[in-house]
Amino acid sequence: MKRVAILGATGSIGVQALEVCAASPELQVVALATGRDRDGLAAAAAAHGVARTCVAADDGPDAVVRLVRECGADVVLNGIVGAAGLDASLAALESGADLALANKESLVAGGPLVLAALQRSGRRLLPVDSEHSALMQCLAGESPDALVSVVLTASGGPFRGRTAAELEHVTARDALAHPTWSMGAKISVDSATLMNKGLEVIEAHFLFGLPYDRIEVVVHPQSIVHGLARLRDGALIAHLGHPDMRVPISYALTYPERAATPARQLDLTQLGTLSFEPPDTATFRCLALARAAGEVGGTAPCILNAANEEAVAAFLAGRVRFLDIAALVTDALDAVPVAVVDDIEVVRAADAAARTAVGVRIGAVA
Repeated sequence: MKRVAILGATGSIGVQALEVCAASPELQVVALATGRDRDGLAAAAAAHGVARTCVAADDGPDAVVRLVRECGADVVLNGIVGAAGLDASLAALESGADLALANKESLVAGGPLVLAALQRSGRRLLPVDSEHSALMQCLAGESPDALVSVVLTASGGPFRGRTAAELEHVTARDALAHPTWSMGAKISVDSATLMNKGLEVIEAHFLFGLPYDRIEVVVHPQSIVHGLARLRDGALIAHLGHPDMRVPISYALTYPERAATPARQLDLTQLGTLSFEPPDTATFRCLALARAAGEVGGTAPCILNAANEEAVAAFLAGRVRFLDIAALVTDALDAVPVAVVDDIEVVRAADAAARTAVGVRIGAVA
């Protein structure tokens, strides 16, 4: 029996993780946390017989970290949205649990700190993002010397193929209409800007220890191929499946076993055409911004992420336009100095400075 703690239990990832746990006799949920949805958390705790819970908005910012440290979980699924998940990721590893990571911002904002905590803990970091889970599976058993590059696939989001002029007046409602995945509001907007793929490039750098020039991105509108590994003998190994987050969630929670899930089996005879195209980084500038920030290193990815979180929140609130998101991130990267990530306080300072820079910029143009 594996004891599981789920952070972000009332969000999209958390709800699907609970479904996976309910279908897996080998998984026991021992703790649940949410940001604000106390009613949803209470319902989930009652349905799954969980006594240990916390609501971050009610119990304080350190409540989730205390829960992680005290619950005795074997694996902590971090489904918190945004940079707020970094402390929980570090606490999970420090508590002696495996970390099933759906919070990509932990690695984006504090990658060196997470990797150091991972090394100290001797535990496992198991990616829950569908693309990184796919890459982990494609690389299983392969020698690092055999790997040429990894390939992340992107659906292209709801605005694939549109020009910058056509994006001038798109709304938050338009951006939330993802063509293949069902996700939360922030991640859906990130998918529309291609920032989500940019954050995944940085995440892949830390997860697989690859330089950025060995991390490719292709647009694959059908979202059937989730990741590929390019090998030196000319082979390209791909992971295919219907777009269903329960598959990577289950893989992370039951690893090294592979449990059955409610996901549909893929019928190859019914697939039709699978297409691939290069991303339009001139129109969707966030992908290039993220790659560039990753290459700079230090706190640059943290600045990028914090600025993006603030810009996306402003877009969802109707305070800025869709194309302003990339512009606000660019301004923050230009305004905030980059430092070496050797302490969590450095990360917090960079995060705060980036948010302030975006707030000032939004106020100046409002």
